[in-house]
Amino acid sequence: MLSIQLTILILVATGFGVTKAGVFSAKARADMTNVVIYVVMPCNIFTSFHKGISPEVLRQCLVVLLAASGLQVLYIILNKVLYNWIVPERRIVVQYATIVNNASFMGLPIIGSVFGEIGVLYGAIVLIPMRIFMWTAGLSLYTKTDNKKKIKTIATHPCILSVIIGFAYIFAPFELPGFLSNAISAIGGCTTALSMIIVGSILSGVDPKRFLEKECLYYSFFRLILIPAVLFGALKLLRADALTIGAVVLSSAMPAAATTAMLSEKYGKDSEFATKIIFTSTIISMITLPLISEVLTRV
Repeated sequence: MLSIQLTILILVATGFGVTKAGVFSAKARADMTNVVIYVVMPCNIFTSFHKGISPEVLRQCLVVLLAASGLQVLYIILNKVLYNWIVPERRIVVQYATIVNNASFMGLPIIGSVFGEIGVLYGAIVLIPMRIFMWTAGLSLYTKTDNKKKIKTIATHPCILSVIIGFAYIFAPFELPGFLSNAISAIGGCTTALSMIIVGSILSGVDPKRFLEKECLYYSFFRLILIPAVLFGALKLLRADALTIGAVVLSSAMPAAATTAMLSEKYGKDSEFATKIIFTSTIISMITLPLISEVLTRV
């Protein structure tokens, strides 16, 4: 668990260092952000469907899927009430970071280390509704157009199209050729490294003294502590099985995703604040995740 978190920090430090050294300019960062959003991430999303989700798996894990979908609806509700005191430019950032966390890169390895292969399977299913909401409700926070244009923008976004194609591929009566599957997987595998380097690059322009802002701490408390605690209690009341509770709760306890900063950068929002949210919540999660894992394994 610590190894995963340290890996993220090293990737961020790499982006920070190459930008400070003048190797990675703001123009290069903007271009790389586009490549990640329009090419790398769609490949990563499609690969996640391709690797481990079949019709049989979906039927066996329906409870997990429903729980994860309900959780995303809860996030939308919380966004209506939790952050009204925050200025609009920053409110968009924390609302997106509430809908989308780092359950993909950090979540699956940590769930696997605690609950084994079945836990990883459940964790992968948790990602399905998160990715759908990520590129619908999440993206809509950044795209301020009329409803018709907004629907068109979201529906034609490469990441949404990759979700649709991914679902279709589950039921397709054929397999992709090995060379094509390997190419898509290789491109998608760059997601974490490139995303964190972008975050580190943005971070290089932020005053270190301004990281512990009240909005960052407020968000981290809800994202890393309160939401997992409420979710744990709700699933216990619903008598969900232990592995379902463990996978869903741990997934909900992850820090903000790198796309929080990337989309803020792309759409001209407060990318500096988004980077603070990612950095602060990731550092705090190094304390909260081991504690939550210990509670789950004991209770």
